[in-house]
Amino acid sequence: MKLTSADLARVRIVSGPHPVGTAVLASQALREPAVAAAAPALAARFRRAAPGLGPLLHLLPAHGVLPDFLTPRGSLDSIEDGLATVRATPARRIRSEVGATCTHLRPTASRRRFASADPELLDALVASLRHLFHEVLAPDWPTLRRAHHRDVAELGHRYALSGVDGVLAGLHPAVRWRSPVLEIDTHRHHAEVRAGGHGLLLCPSPFAGPRPRVQIEPGRATLVVVQAAAPVWAAGDPVANLMGRTRAAVLRAAARPGRHTTSTLARDVDVSLSSASEHLTALRTAGLVASVRTGGAVVHRVTALGHGLTGGSDEAFHERQRVIDVTEHERRDAQPLA
Repeated sequence: MKLTSADLARVRIVSGPHPVGTAVLASQALREPAVAAAAPALAARFRRAAPGLGPLLHLLPAHGVLPDFLTPRGSLDSIEDGLATVRATPARRIRSEVGATCTHLRPTASRRRFASADPELLDALVASLRHLFHEVLAPDWPTLRRAHHRDVAELGHRYALSGVDGVLAGLHPAVRWRSPVLEIDTHRHHAEVRAGGHGLLLCPSPFAGPRPRVQIEPGRATLVVVQAAAPVWAAGDPVANLMGRTRAAVLRAAARPGRHTTSTLARDVDVSLSSASEHLTALRTAGLVASVRTGGAVVHRVTALGHGLTGGSDEAFHERQRVIDVTEHERRDAQPLA
């Protein structure tokens, strides 16, 4: 893949794990013994959910390339919005992509119908993906979000130290960066492509597999999905294990929508005012909470780092910050003149 200066100026990282894309990749990864051994609780849920995953496991290959339409770019926060995007895929695209990626599967009546874009088979596939997400991934979705934020932070740190060259050179063992050419060893046949000035969209995923996955769509950034380090599938609440249950509760309370003062947080978590103040001081020192005096009160809000630790999405974080800023502005405007 030949990258231009315009492409290099548009290297970005997806803001969070995609519910549908993650479910599709997990449907392959969790059939691998090594992945199942590393995430035993996840693998156990996958086995229990298997009766509802029949169409998904039958229609898609257990290894290798998957149809690109099953990795929609938008709707990062909602499994239903993502599934609606999949369901709305034009029949021509389904026939083309299924024909290109599933040719090695043994022909069956269901697979033939799926390859012909039969709406009933597409509905069955969507239902299986929904089942997999809710029954297998949802209990660990906060963990997957935290892992993604960790990966984004690591890539951002690498960019700060060595620029885009450092990011691309250390992206994955199967990715080789020799400016201006990015060589990627994928499951697809070898082909020379150009990003076309639209840039790269990098997506680390613990379910990507040993070879990166590349999705090329006209007029859009080239999506490159690479294997990320597996999350720590900790039992219980990992945030509480790290900082204690009360401090974790204060952090999560401060991450909720609304205007939070020391008094309101003490009331929400059911602790004394002095205890809430002590925990907020520790969280502020760690860079997880920011505090600003507004009028006669001190207002607390989680930082981007704190929001990532609680497993929230970037979109929700920025929208909540916007609402807080507007509310504080209106509150100041409402103060009587001295």
